[in-house]
Amino acid sequence: MKLSVASPIDLAAVFEQGRRLVERTLDEMLSPSLDIPTKILDAMRYSIFAGGKRLRPTLVYASAEALGLAAAKASSAAAAFEMIHTYSLIHDDLPAMDDDDLRRGKPTNHKVFGEGIAILAGDALLTLAFEALGRASLDCSLPSKACAELIMSAADAAGFKGMVGGQAADLDAEGWRRKNHGFRAGRVLEYIHRHKTAALIRASVEAGAILAGARPALRRALKRYGDAIGLAFQIADDILDVTANAATLGKRGSDRDNDKLTYASLYGVESARRRALACVREAHAALKPLGPRAPALHAIADFILSRDR
Repeated sequence: MKLSVASPIDLAAVFEQGRRLVERTLDEMLSPSLDIPTKILDAMRYSIFAGGKRLRPTLVYASAEALGLAAAKASSAAAAFEMIHTYSLIHDDLPAMDDDDLRRGKPTNHKVFGEGIAILAGDALLTLAFEALGRASLDCSLPSKACAELIMSAADAAGFKGMVGGQAADLDAEGWRRKNHGFRAGRVLEYIHRHKTAALIRASVEAGAILAGARPALRRALKRYGDAIGLAFQIADDILDVTANAATLGKRGSDRDNDKLTYASLYGVESARRRALACVREAHAALKPLGPRAPALHAIADFILSRDR
């Protein structure tokens, strides 16, 4: 199956094709026939199949295809990034983190399975993701250096250099109005967003490039693109937390409730929108070395600004 569609691009079709491809792979990796305790498997499947746009897998596919690799060859890596993302959502929703009751309009994992199983389900998805990256290396017959780069890129994005570090800074910045961050608030905010959200999006784009054997200049271009849309994505989230209702978001606005440091709370909604637009323009510019080969990536960058959830 080819992920890209004819120009002008039908982005809904791109996302739908990406969703079908990755969910087929996820269903195989989380097969109910596996010899593991039913409750933990049920908890993993509950969150991994709770819906969502499947942005990160679609970025893996789109990046790989732009460089000439069939989307199906990237499915194990696409599944890996969706599992890492889902693990982070399960843990973010815990009472010790954001303490959310709803995710995508459904009760959060710990509300259904209890906190202990929710923690273990997140842990299990994270570790299975790295098995999937190993599979991806085999699927594409990657040389050992490229295999190591694929795994190291994902580990950096998921660990303390990426999402974990960003989440730690995010927790520390709660109640920021009382903590008198002063001139540091903008720098702290940029750090949180680039690490908590943008890092994994950037690594998803880079994964497609690594699997396709892209030369260094193209990999750098795609990393710049991923970093730009990742920051734009989180700024858009900040805006939606203020402007959208719980029914649209599928969750309550916990950023407001927890006095989180966000672009909307620090700079205001209109300034946040301008910053997100600037990031999307950076993303389009970063794709210039790919010429006409990346219509899906360009369309995804524009989607970041227009989404409503």
